[in-house]
Amino acid sequence: MARAIPLFTLEGVPDAGISTHPFITDDGIGLSMLRFQRGSSDDVVLIIHGLTTSSDMFIMPEHRNLVRCLLDNGYSDVWTLDYRMSNRHPYNRGRHRYTMDDIALFDYPAALRELRAAIGPDRRIHVIAHCLGSVSFTMSLFGGAVDGITSVIANSAALTPRVPDWSRFKLAVAPNLTEYVLGFPYLDPRWADEPRFTPAWAFAQLVDLFHQECDESSCHMLSMMWGTGWPALYSHNKLHEITHRRSGDLYGATGVHYYRHVAAMVRAGRAVKYDQDNPLYDRLPNDYLAGAAEIDTPMLLTTGDSNRVFTDSNIVCHRRLEAVAPGRHELAVFPGYGHQDVFMGERVDRDVFPRMLDFLKQHGA
Repeated sequence: MARAIPLFTLEGVPDAGISTHPFITDDGIGLSMLRFQRGSSDDVVLIIHGLTTSSDMFIMPEHRNLVRCLLDNGYSDVWTLDYRMSNRHPYNRGRHRYTMDDIALFDYPAALRELRAAIGPDRRIHVIAHCLGSVSFTMSLFGGAVDGITSVIANSAALTPRVPDWSRFKLAVAPNLTEYVLGFPYLDPRWADEPRFTPAWAFAQLVDLFHQECDESSCHMLSMMWGTGWPALYSHNKLHEITHRRSGDLYGATGVHYYRHVAAMVRAGRAVKYDQDNPLYDRLPNDYLAGAAEIDTPMLLTTGDSNRVFTDSNIVCHRRLEAVAPGRHELAVFPGYGHQDVFMGERVDRDVFPRMLDFLKQHGA
């Protein structure tokens, strides 16, 4: 089937110099960043996607995307990170045992070293992060693995992941069911495109039976993989039709071990280390909220008021942080939005991004 928009296209960011910056983490995997530049800037922005997505969610050509909006508003040096959760890399397609501790300890420090080598030691770095990118980056920051960050915008969830009851049940049973009973090494929203009568194709047909809200099978699979709802990740009326149709391109496959870490955090009520007895992670705290009062980087915690993936996670996180550091962090709740449409909605340049730009201006030049 012909694509309305090419896979991994960069055409959504016109009039910018674009370069790719590969780097290696300390645990030995290759990752990359894209740099979009219209000139030098004292305020550099690093953008981080969530699980199964990639830099592509911030450079979509069918709407005025986040990277373009930043460039148009004077932030002339913008980077997007594709870390080990990205669908631009192969690491999700397997029965891996990576957790968000690996990302916090290895991916972000390596990315920031590469970024600093390019921009120098004195420029301010602002981070905009989403979903489990937001959770893992705030773990890295509050766990002391990274520092020197001027401000953070964290969408949907941060240090207190919370999910609906049905999602909590899925987190408890899905990893073992997927790997050991069904025998799938990963879940993929594009399984309806697999050859007919293969196990993956049949699984997608089964999921379709429970999701009659639209005719896009990848949308149904995503609602099964994340959140609770019909659909779960966003509201249909917030998306451009092309965005909805190319869900299978914008969201990739993922192994299910990350779900086990999310489940452990949901049970604990906060971000915690997954394997607390493994000396590999001794540099990270068991409880990432324990030293929150000492981290002076201001954060804007954002979410939609119809979030069916991480519900009120960031509202609760703001309350917890306000108790230990009054006035340091801010909260923004976007009416009518959910989880993913905060960045991928058709009108986000008018409904969402102005609030984020205001926060960046508060803490920049």
